[in-house]
This record gives sequence, structure tokens and C-alpha cells, in this order.
Amino acid sequence: MSRHETSPTTVQPASNHRPNACCFCWCCCCSCSWNEDRERAWRASRETKLETIPNCEACAKPTPEEVQGWAQSFDKLMKSPAGRNVFREFLRTEYSEENMLFWLACEELKTECNKHTIDEKARMIYEDYISILSPKEVSLDSRVREVINRKMQEPSSHTFDDAQLQIYTLMHRDSYPRFLNSAIYRSLLQTVSHASSES
Repeated sequence: MSRHETSPTTVQPASNHRPNACCFCWCCCCSCSWNEDRERAWRASRETKLETIPNCEACAKPTPEEVQGWAQSFDKLMKSPAGRNVFREFLRTEYSEENMLFWLACEELKTECNKHTIDEKARMIYEDYISILSPKEVSLDSRVREVINRKMQEPSSHTFDDAQLQIYTLMHRDSYPRFLNSAIYRSLLQTVSHASSES
């Protein structure tokens, strides 16, 4: 589940904005410009997630057997491009799509061999999903963050392996059971089964 699921309770009015604020606090109650900028970015992120899904993986229409297989194991779901798309759609409804986006970005990084490209993509992944300043930050424990910070001094295609496993496990334990009981999955299962019986 995304750590940004609940809205900060205090938002200072615009009249209190301090453009030259020098504090860099981590609380929700101060009126510093950093907190206001993060709040705006967070709200924009939530609004974006209500739009249609961008950049979905290209995939063939899943068969009834394939859709039923997704309920048998999380691995089957994640190995299927169609399964990942549907699961990603569900994660958007829970405001935790960044977990899937991070996992996919890590998978893409593993296919890279060019050192310059690896450095560039690793930096982008860090800024998008690891940095505490990002509205798409994924939830990782301090040990994994320390490992990543060390590895970022000399990034490789496996810099985020520990973090990717932690997010995979989080999605498996937390989101996957709810996905199987969701209207999104049940509706798809019904649709493909109905289409199959008619053909």
C-alpha cells in the first residue's frame, strides 16, 4: 500500500506562503514552502491516477484459462503482460500504482547492458520511486534504502534488486488478495468466460 494514501490533515492557506522559507522539516503542520510544494505534487499525483492508464504493456487478449490462472498464483499474474495491466488498473484504484511502475522499471533496467544507459535509468528510478521528495515514492525499509544509497555510487542493472523484491512481496501479500476479490478481476473473469462460451 502506498505511504501517501491518506491526505495530510493541515494545509496552510496561500496567504501564509513564505517564498524564502529556509526550513526543511518533515512534519505535516509547518507552513514552509517545501511542504506546500510536496502537497501540490501529491495532489497532482492523485488526480493523474484517476485518468486513463498511460503506457500499458502491449498484450493479446487473455484467455479464460489465463485469467483463471491469475487466481492460482501471484507469479502467474505477474508473468502475464495482460495480468500486469489488469493488476495495475486495480492498484490505481488503491493509489498504489507506483509499486507496479517501480517493479516494471526495475525489470527494464535488468535488460540494459550499456553503462551510460544503466547510470541514466538507475538515476531516474531513484528520483521517481526512491527519493523521499517524490510523490511516487515506494515504501521501503531503512536497510534496503541504505543498500540502494551505497549501490547508487556505482549503479548496475541490479542496483534495485532488494527493493524490487520487497515491493513484489508487498504487492503479493497486501494488494493481490484484494485484487482477487475486486470488481475489476471478477468482471474480467465473467466477461472472458461469457465470450468463450458463446464462441
